Amino acid sequence: MKLNTCAFAAFLACLDAGIAVAADVKYSTWMARSIMNRGQGIMTGKGGSSEPLQAGFTQKVFTAILERYPHDPLAPQIRGYLHESAASVAPFMLNATHDALSYPLDRLSNGNALLSLSKGPKTNETATFSSAAAALRQSIDLNRRNGEGGFWYFVYPNWSYLDGIYSLAPFYALYTAGGRKDPEARKALDEIQFQIDLIYYHTHNASSGLLVHGYDDSKTAVWADRITGASPYVWGRSLGWFMMALVDTVELLPRSGCKERDALLRKYNDIARAVLKAVDPATGAWWQVMNEPGRAKNYIESSGSAMFCTALLKGVRLGYLKDAGLAMEAKVVGVRAHGYLTDTFVTQNDKGFLDYNGTVSVCSLNSTASYDYYTGQPLLFNSVLGTAAYAFCSLEMEMFV
Repeated sequence: MKLNTCAFAAFLACLDAGIAVAADVKYSTWMARSIMNRGQGIMTGKGGSSEPLQAGFTQKVFTAILERYPHDPLAPQIRGYLHESAASVAPFMLNATHDALSYPLDRLSNGNALLSLSKGPKTNETATFSSAAAALRQSIDLNRRNGEGGFWYFVYPNWSYLDGIYSLAPFYALYTAGGRKDPEARKALDEIQFQIDLIYYHTHNASSGLLVHGYDDSKTAVWADRITGASPYVWGRSLGWFMMALVDTVELLPRSGCKERDALLRKYNDIARAVLKAVDPATGAWWQVMNEPGRAKNYIESSGSAMFCTALLKGVRLGYLKDAGLAMEAKVVGVRAHGYLTDTFVTQNDKGFLDYNGTVSVCSLNSTASYDYYTGQPLLFNSVLGTAAYAFCSLEMEMFV
């Protein structure tokens, strides 16, 4: 059953008029309830290399929902499920060497929840959470690097992806940086900025301002540019991961006297401008292959679009877009994108849960990385990478209240 989003049209009108208004529906908690009903975000060890990211992304959005709605009737269930997800991951992440060799950088997305839960009353379980968080932190030091010092995303020699920054930067900042000024915190800040600067340099397109999926430092991959090593196409979800990484990491760094925070904010503002220019004028959302808008076989993709919606609205809410005109445009575009996603990809099933469509499956540079590859990957129904992204952007919509 399609959802009626007239409430969102009214919400947008009130936003434009500067009127505070309560949303009729909390899609964030509704989608969280649906994720729990499907049993998503629980690691089994049988779900392949992307399973840690599915768990970590679920944990991150559930943590954000609990921060916003600590007294919601659903909060105890969300809190319990967050704990269950982290507990399912911890046994797989207790050996730093194994972590670094066996899982992509995406593994680090679990570190935030593990670190938080390790601070509870001293029990065998909190000790396991603490050990897993520490192993993940150590695995950063053990992660393989290319010739320039850039982290390999996974097992593919010398290849770095935008995707991995989402899991790396916020966890590393939370674990060792924050407001501290000791040598370990300085090391973390230096590494975060170095990794972001390096991948930005190699993947940035000067004319569009967008970033392609990744690069090969050896420049030998079939898809690699012979000068920069860059892959040829801007994959929406990979850029969505990177943009969310920037805004999430900035939130964790000291607000004054932190040059790294200032540098990340500049990149965030530059990418926000490029993403706003790349929005599809007909739908208000974003293409699967963003540097080929309207080309045959290309389509509006639901997970990347939700990530851009999240990153834009969060930047507006936290005051990260310093230009008033840019901030207003980001607000209008973000709200419109959420409405389109709700109208187009969200349905209510006969059990009262929300379903979500239009999410592309995993796209890897371990491929031809061709246009036909990106547009030919299957679309998944109720992929947690889409449902959690939609819950995130819904939460940001609700933050305007």
